[in-house]
Order: sequence, then C-alpha cells, then structure tokens
Amino acid sequence: DAVAGVVNIITIKPDIKNPGNIKASLSAGNLGTFKSNLQFYGKAGKLSYTARYSKLRADGFSSAYDKTGTSNFDNDGYDGNAANTSFQYQATQHLMFKAFAQYSQYKAGVDASGFTDRRNYDINNRDFSTGTGFRYKNQILTLTGNYQYSVLNRNYNDNASIPGAASWSLNNYNGIAQFAELFTNIKLGGGFSLLVGGDFRYSSMNNQYASLSSFSPIPYKSNFPDSSVNQSSVYSSLNFNSDHFSLEVGARMNSHSRYGTNYTYTFNPSYTINEHYRVFGSIASGFKAPTLYQLYAKGGTGNVNLRPETSVNYEIGIDQHYKTFGHRLVFFYRDITDGTDFNNNFYQYFNLASQSTRGIEYEIHVQPAEHFSISANYTYLSIQESTESRINFKDTTYGYSLRRPKHNFNITTAYQFTPALYISLSGKYVSERYDAGAYASADVLLDDYFLLSAHAEYTFSEHFRLFTDLQNIANRKFFEVRGYNSIPFVINAGITLNW
Repeated sequence: DAVAGVVNIITIKPDIKNPGNIKASLSAGNLGTFKSNLQFYGKAGKLSYTARYSKLRADGFSSAYDKTGTSNFDNDGYDGNAANTSFQYQATQHLMFKAFAQYSQYKAGVDASGFTDRRNYDINNRDFSTGTGFRYKNQILTLTGNYQYSVLNRNYNDNASIPGAASWSLNNYNGIAQFAELFTNIKLGGGFSLLVGGDFRYSSMNNQYASLSSFSPIPYKSNFPDSSVNQSSVYSSLNFNSDHFSLEVGARMNSHSRYGTNYTYTFNPSYTINEHYRVFGSIASGFKAPTLYQLYAKGGTGNVNLRPETSVNYEIGIDQHYKTFGHRLVFFYRDITDGTDFNNNFYQYFNLASQSTRGIEYEIHVQPAEHFSISANYTYLSIQESTESRINFKDTTYGYSLRRPKHNFNITTAYQFTPALYISLSGKYVSERYDAGAYASADVLLDDYFLLSAHAEYTFSEHFRLFTDLQNIANRKFFEVRGYNSIPFVINAGITLNW
C-alpha cells in the first residue's frame, strides 16, 4: 500500500519499574471542547501492562460554509470515547508474548454538502480491534509473529431518529478485517542481514440502506450482501551496513484475490561521508488495491471497475548535522498510474490515468542559544496529472492536483525560560491551490493562508504540569476544501498528573 511512501512511528516506551503507575490529563476550551485521558500502567516481574481511557467532545462549528452569512447553519459536534489495554509477557530471556484490545466509538454531526447545511444528520462509528503476537530473539535471528482482528460498524443517520419525519435515510456499513504476519531477521555476518517474511490480509463488508422520500409513502430498502477480498504476500530484503555504507535491496510478491499477482521492489543506499555528512537515495515501487468501500459503496459512490494504483518513487538527499545545527535536503520524483480519485461532480471513485510529482523537501533545526531552538521545513511540489476534464469530462492534462499546494512551509520557535516554563510559537503557510468547482465548471483557486499557533506548559513537579494550546490565533478564515469550514481560533488548557 506504500504508493507515496511510508511513515514508521515508534512510540517511546519508558523504563517502567513500578507495578502501578497512573497518568491523567484533563483539559477544556472554547467551542465546547473537553478532553480527558486516564491511564494505568506498570510492570510486575515478567509482565508489563497498560490500560487507558480517553474522551473527546466538542460542540464544534458548522461543517458547511454559509457563504451568505445569514442562513443560521447549526454546529456539527463530536462526541467520542476510546479504551484500550495491552499486555507484554517476557516468558524467557529470548521469548516474549504480547496482546492488545481497543474499542473506540464516536458520534459526529455532518452536513449535506459544501455550502449546504443539514440538521439531524449524524455519523455513528464503532470500531473494535484485538490482536496477539510473539517475538523470539537470540544472537543470530529474530522471529516475529502477529495477528490482528478488527470489526467496524458505521451508521449514517439522516433524520431517521426523528419520529414521523417526512423524509429520512439510514445507511449501515459493517466490515471485518484480519491481518496475520510472520517474519524473521537473520544476521549473516560481515555486516549482512536477511529479512524474510509473509503476511495475509482479509477484509469483508456488507451494507443495509433504507430511506423515505416525498416520491413514495413506502420506505425504500436495499441490502448489499457480504463481499470480501484477500491478499497474501511474501517478501525478502537483504541489508548491508558498514561504517560508511548502507544498502537495502528488497522485493515483495502480492497475490490479490481480485487483481492477481504483482511485484514491488525497493533499493535504498546511503553513504556516511563523515560524522557530519550523509547522502542517501531510494528507488521503490508500490501497489495499492481499491478498498471495498471504493468498489461497492452505495448511491453510485462505489465503482466495481476500479483498477489498482501502482507507483514508482525516486529520492535522493543529503543530511548535515552538528551539535547546534542540522539540515536535510531531499529531491523526489513519483510516478503514479491508475491513481484512485474521487469525482466531485458525479460523486464516484474513478481512476486517473497518471500523475507525475516532482518535489523538494528541506528541513532545518538550529539552536542559537542553550535554551532556544528553531525548526522549520519547506515542501515544493510540481504536479502533472492526466485525467478527465471536470468541465467536459474528456481526457485532459492538468499542471496541478486538487487541494495540493505548490508551497508548504512550517516553522516553530521554542524557549525554555526556566526549568519549569516552556513556550513555543508555530507558523504554517500554505500557498494557493485549486479545488473542484460546480458541475461542469472550471476549478476554483483557493486563497493561500498563514496560521499562527502557540503552546505553553509549566511543570510544578514530576507529578503535576499545566499546559495551554492555541490554534489559529489570528482567527484566519481559510478553506482546505471548497464549501466547508476549517478550524477557527481554538484554545485548550488543562493539567497532566503522573504518579
């Protein structure tokens, strides 16, 4: 699924020694926002555990933009809860077992479409995931196995909860996903290691729809039976690491129940010139099959004729790092064939013919003084996309992609005023970009914008901390999606407790 790249997030795991620890946070802000988090975690002998509950609710603001300013659009709120628990048992010096379970639920208000309000229209989402795994590790090899099972239910309720409503609709989606993998990493000696593994993915979905309109006194009903896809994969990658040179060469074979067999590859070399400089590059291909929703969603949204996305990515860059200064410059090129897109006029998924993206990413971190730091990043995109015209629906080529800015810049300055007081100020600039216009109309240019945000925290002790977050301080009105509001000025303040 890595059509445009991969982000690998590894959470920090503190060195837990006590059998019982508590972490709690509570915060509130404008727009009726309330957040809470309660976590228990600890370690007793060979067993480590954590259990957590969190809640987020907000009165929010209208999803749709009222361009007249006089239509009195209602606020579309959010109310969500999440709970999870996980365990890890170190059976022996070499063998570890783990398991987890997570449940999340939310209700969110939505509107009919851009510029169009809708009252009593909600999305209700419930998700349950559980899984288990093991890891065996010795001096030569590491063997890892994981299994995950997920159940999802999503309900779209448009006036259906109003008794006697003259018109309503009720749309239910139910899905199941399963994932299993087994892989090993073997040290071959001489700086070489070999990764070999396989995985299996399965997903199924069904849908029930009912509606009542002014055209008929009898509700319309339809059922979409279970439909499923699966994909099995085997992969291998050879890695080499020395004092200056590193290389990964890998390949994967995927066998998809709907789209057959395909292959992807990676080639990632890097060279460390000295302790301050490193150059690196990569060539990688990607394959992504359409989701079941993209294939079969009701109301004409789904498209059973969708083809899978394929891509080839090229990247080359350089790192330079010193104690108080570091920066990174990367040039990249990405070529996507049969990219999955959404037709904003007919409200249906389709395949664009091709998309070529050239870009530059630059990151910098500077520490001018002992307690003062500045970090920034800039991205430049040049895109050419061959797809259907949004005016006459014939083949054409665009020199841009919808909602993708050519320039994107972020900067954060931070100062540790005292051991207890920390304050940061952040800015974000997004250049002009196009979004789809009305039916059979030219695309619309959205204005550029600059947002200012801030964060402050005061630590009274290792057990007690106060914090404040401010977003869009200038209350700048901007649009990420034409016809829909974006975040206004938001302030959130609270406390964090640790025992």
